[in-house]
Amino acid sequence: MLETSGALRAAAARVLEDNWLGSSTVPSRGLYPHQWSWDSAFIALGLRHLSPERARRELVTLFDGQWRDGRVPHILFDPDTPAESYFPGPGFWRAGRTSGLVQPPVHARAVWAVHQADPAGSAAEAFLATLYPKLQAWHRYLPAHRDFGGHGLVSIVHPWESGMDNSPAWDEPLSRVTPVGPGLFTRRDLEHGAAADRPTDEEYRRYVRLAAGYRDRGYADVHWPAERDGFTVEDPGFNALLADAELALAEIALALGLPAAAAGHRESAARMVKAMTERLWDARAGFFFAFDVRTGRMGREYTCGGLLPLLLPDLAVAPALLGTATGPRFRLGRVLAVPSYDLTAHGFDPAKYWRGPAWANVGWLVREGLLRHGEEALARQLRLDLLNLARWTGFAEYADPLSAVGHGARSFGWTAALTVDLLADDRTG
Repeated sequence: MLETSGALRAAAARVLEDNWLGSSTVPSRGLYPHQWSWDSAFIALGLRHLSPERARRELVTLFDGQWRDGRVPHILFDPDTPAESYFPGPGFWRAGRTSGLVQPPVHARAVWAVHQADPAGSAAEAFLATLYPKLQAWHRYLPAHRDFGGHGLVSIVHPWESGMDNSPAWDEPLSRVTPVGPGLFTRRDLEHGAAADRPTDEEYRRYVRLAAGYRDRGYADVHWPAERDGFTVEDPGFNALLADAELALAEIALALGLPAAAAGHRESAARMVKAMTERLWDARAGFFFAFDVRTGRMGREYTCGGLLPLLLPDLAVAPALLGTATGPRFRLGRVLAVPSYDLTAHGFDPAKYWRGPAWANVGWLVREGLLRHGEEALARQLRLDLLNLARWTGFAEYADPLSAVGHGARSFGWTAALTVDLLADDRTG
């Protein structure tokens, strides 16, 4: 097993080296040739075991693209990469070197882990002192600008902001968006992946409508409920990750000698957990669902985003959520890793983008949640699943949780990085 693990670690390290641009890491040289926000956080988690200095640089580079209002844009474009290699590129967004949307706020957790991997190097570079105010600004932006429901939860304004772009959780709110006309753009993703595995053209045209509308409003976070071409959804996954990030920020504040600030971050996390449980939890279903702020209706799709509140250690409903996770809809521990969608649903597709396949980052997050709730046996099995999928698929972007067939890009950044992290993590033996 040691030889196998050593070879797997070396192969993952080669992927990260090949995807390194000099100051950041691309998810994939072909499909995603720039720096992505939450990808970089997961990539830093692996890099900390290979080169803590490079892991710190990854995150500092990302936050160099932070906007004045505090948002961390979901893409930081590489100026040396041809503009036509990715759509929508910088010309579409008209925001300089970045996009205008965001992605889930996993960065504080990554910053804290990277610091812990090399405290001396981190201190020498003033890593925590540099990034803490930037993380504070990021966390302030979200509730200040995105609490459209008025209940203390953050709304996403585009499916891309969830990080789970094509999830069935977005189908109903997205159906009200008028697609842009055909032929107005060229999809670059289809040059690097099978069309059957990717969003449909009509879905993509709705994505473009939403993104262009937000851009044309100057990226102003204004909620117009009656606007047809709008999307305002409280995502349980996004909000759970923000609550967890507040807990990580508390650890960072303590390390910087700021106990009052740490207490404030913990209180913020507790408020979010309470709001999520009151607003997004369905006790009869034993699940967290997305909430459509525009219609005032809770969604009914069981997607992996609804499992991410397991990250929260003080989650009172964790036993019921674990029951759903191990039940027929996700069969945690009995299929490979974590399906991204309900295995019993008519629309489950083990190969289609966020409509069934297992993803390394979701598996890593759910495993963290299992460990926080004492589910060591399940966490041990999930770790083994994730390592095997990485080994068998060449670090695929996502994989069939039933057959282990890889899909999407190969040599994918966060799959390789989280493989390195899992190999280094012996918490379950």
